[in-house]
Amino acid sequence: MIVKRPIRLNPKELTRLSVCFFSIVAGINLHAAERPKPLFRDFMGINGHTVQFRPELYRPTTSLVRDYHPVEWDLGKDSDFATTFPLARNGVNWNTVYDSWRKAGYRIDVSLMIATIPTNHWKDLAADTRSYGGRFARAFGPDGTNPLVESAEIGNEPGKFSDADYRTVFENMARGLRAGDAKLKIVTCNLTTGKSHAYAKSVDCIAGLTNLYDVLNVHSYAQLENWPTWRRSFPEDPALKEYLPDIRKLCDWRDAHAPDKEVWLTEFGYDSATGKPDPNGDFKQWVGVTDTQQAQWIVRSWLVFATLPIERAYLYFFNDNDLAQLHAASGLTRHFEPKPSFYAVAHLRRTLSDYRFHKELINRPGDAMLFEFTHATDSQRRVWVAWSPTGEGRSAKLELPAYAGKIERAEQMPLGEGTAPSAAVDQNARQISINESPLYLFLKFD
Repeated sequence: MIVKRPIRLNPKELTRLSVCFFSIVAGINLHAAERPKPLFRDFMGINGHTVQFRPELYRPTTSLVRDYHPVEWDLGKDSDFATTFPLARNGVNWNTVYDSWRKAGYRIDVSLMIATIPTNHWKDLAADTRSYGGRFARAFGPDGTNPLVESAEIGNEPGKFSDADYRTVFENMARGLRAGDAKLKIVTCNLTTGKSHAYAKSVDCIAGLTNLYDVLNVHSYAQLENWPTWRRSFPEDPALKEYLPDIRKLCDWRDAHAPDKEVWLTEFGYDSATGKPDPNGDFKQWVGVTDTQQAQWIVRSWLVFATLPIERAYLYFFNDNDLAQLHAASGLTRHFEPKPSFYAVAHLRRTLSDYRFHKELINRPGDAMLFEFTHATDSQRRVWVAWSPTGEGRSAKLELPAYAGKIERAEQMPLGEGTAPSAAVDQNARQISINESPLYLFLKFD
C-alpha cells in the first residue's frame, strides 16, 4: 500500500514556485501582444493571379505575393483525380509559374480556390480534399525538393459551402497539408467573428482545430456604403464601421482563443478608373476614387495597418483593365502601365523596407497623424511619417513633438516616376506642413 503524505514547502520554495507559475501564465497571455512588429519588407504584399502576374514589374512594390490558385485547374471535373504536380490537369506548369516569382525575389502564399467546385461535385469531400492537400504540400512546400510556396490558404471566400462542409474541407485538407509538409504554413479562408456570410466563414467553423492552422485570415475594405454606390472612404474615417474594426475583432478573438497564431489581412484596396460606369449595368451608380486618392489611401492604409497586431497586409490588386465597377479598377497598374499608386507604394516599400512600426506620436482623426518607425539594426535611425487624415484634399500646419536629434531630409510621397519630391524642412524644425499625401521625415537621433 502506498501512503500519500501532504507536501510541505517552506516559504522560499512556495514563493519561487508562485513566481514561476505566474510567469508562465503571463507569458501565455502576453504571447500575441509581445510578438515583434514585422519589418515593412515582410509586411507589404500584393494579390496576383497565376500566369497573368508579372513578378519583375511589381517587384519594386512588394516582396510578398498571394496567388489565387484554382483547384479546379488541378483536378478538372474529377475531385479524386491524382494530380501529377507540378503539372495542373489543364496543362499549366506550376513550377514554371511559381519559380519565376521566386527568382524575382517574391515569397509566395497560395489561396487554394475550392469554391469553383460545388460540394455536390466532390466524390468524397473529406478524402479528396485531404488527398489533394497532401499532394500539393509535397510538391511545393518549403521542405520539399522544389520549395516554392511558404503558405497555403484553405479557400478564399467559400461562401457557397455550408459551415459544416467548410469545416470538413478545412479539417481534412489541413491534415493533408500537414502530412505533406509540416513546414508549410496553413492559413484559413477569410474569417469573420460574426455569422458566416457569402464572403467569409465564421470563426466557429475552425473552433477546436488550432493545431491544424498557423494563420487566421481576414479581408477588409473601406466600404462606407454598399449597393448601389459601393462608395469607399479614406482609411482613418471614423464613420467606417468595418474596415479597421473587423481586423481588430479578429485579433481580439485570436488573443482569446489562439494567442500563438498570426493574423494576416489578405485583401484590401481601392478602385480608381478613368471612365464612367455602364449606365445600363449592375454598377451604374458605382462611385470610385481618383488615381491620387487611390495612391494616398493605399499608402495610408498600410501605415495604419502597421499599428495593428497583424503580421501581413496584401493589396488587392496587381493590374486592372480600367473598368468602372467594384473590384475591377483596383490595380497598381492599368493595362500593365503604372498608376500613381504604383509609384507611391514603391516609394513606401523602398523607404520603410528596413524599418518597423514603433509608436504613434500623434493620432488625431480629422486633424493629423504622425507615426514613428525604427531601423532594424540602428535604433538611432528613425522615420517619422506625417499626414492629414481626411479625404478632403486638406493642408495644415503640424507642431512636432520634441526630439533628440536632427532631421536629415524630408520627402513627399511621389505620384510619378523618378525621385520622390523633397520637402523644405529644417533639421531642427518645430513645425511642418502636411497634406493628404504622407510626408517622410528621416531623423538621426543622438
